[in-house]
Amino acid sequence: MIARTTNEINPFRAEGLGKLREVGSQAIWSLSSCKPGFGVDQLRDNCMDTYWQSDGQLPHLVNIQFRRKTTVQDISIYTDYKLDESYTPSRISVRAGTHFNDLQEVEVLDLNEPSGWVHIPIKSLSNGKPVRAFMLQIAVVSNHQNGRDTHIRQIKVHSPTINKPIRVNDFGPFSTIDFSQYQYLR
Repeated sequence: MIARTTNEINPFRAEGLGKLREVGSQAIWSLSSCKPGFGVDQLRDNCMDTYWQSDGQLPHLVNIQFRRKTTVQDISIYTDYKLDESYTPSRISVRAGTHFNDLQEVEVLDLNEPSGWVHIPIKSLSNGKPVRAFMLQIAVVSNHQNGRDTHIRQIKVHSPTINKPIRVNDFGPFSTIDFSQYQYLR
């Protein structure tokens, strides 16, 4: 799959409309490697001027582990080829599962000089619905210009919101005197 990368894709728009919520803060994040001062904190600080910088051999891994099984609809990654050049990822693999030993690849993405948010829909291979998983892994398989280390500026993980109407009957019968005195509007 070739990625759509423009500055027009904004992962916060769907959040503002109440269709998605960012669930990355509910996860435990780990990295395969990082330079001192360029780790998970910079990857999650909502600042486009900071970044994670790997330090080692490819593939570079971002591990996202949730405490409970979580529905993931998409992942948004912010990169900037103009600033990072050979540090910019050119091929990314997204894997999902319950732990490190059963991860399955759900998406592979080729990037061509991305600058801005890269939106990666995450769908189950079997039914096409959003993936439910305890763990996600983002693997940077290769970089532009055969670069060794990588820069990723931000990662956001989104889950769909469930819009279920709330009915008074869902809470049981309100039969006490205290509740019945407010039963009618005048």
